Amino acid sequence: MRVRIVVADQAEAHFYDVEPPDPTLVPAGRLSEADARLHDRDLVSDRPGRVFDHAPPAVGRRGAVAHHGTGGEGERRPHRHVATRFARRIAQALALEQRQGRIDRIVLMAEPRFLGLIRRALPPGLEASVAAEVPKDLVHQGEDVVRAHLPAQALR
Repeated sequence: MRVRIVVADQAEAHFYDVEPPDPTLVPAGRLSEADARLHDRDLVSDRPGRVFDHAPPAVGRRGAVAHHGTGGEGERRPHRHVATRFARRIAQALALEQRQGRIDRIVLMAEPRFLGLIRRALPPGLEASVAAEVPKDLVHQGEDVVRAHLPAQALR
């Protein structure tokens, strides 16, 4: 049985294979997302749209009385979009490996928010293959640290 370990953040993902009971990590590739390192202002071409608030006419005033920006926060932030797109790329790479019979189980390691994005991007058949999740950002750590955080049940 081959276990694929995914160690990722919003900018890069490292893949390792392990064949239990041997805990040796074998590098199996990597993905990167160059846009994740850009500032929000570099990811969009313009400021958010503008909205004018209308109020009942006051004495001597007509039309719009105030204006403000419409967004750039929350789910529509450019970095959130880039992270979601990268999580989908990771899920697609894992789905391809599973279809080709190269992996049986998956261990996901990423900071909690990005881990949730990866989980939501997994197709239903691949979700069932996830043996464990480690909510830690270990992408810039060495293989020894990754191995130390591997849950024992994932290698059985």
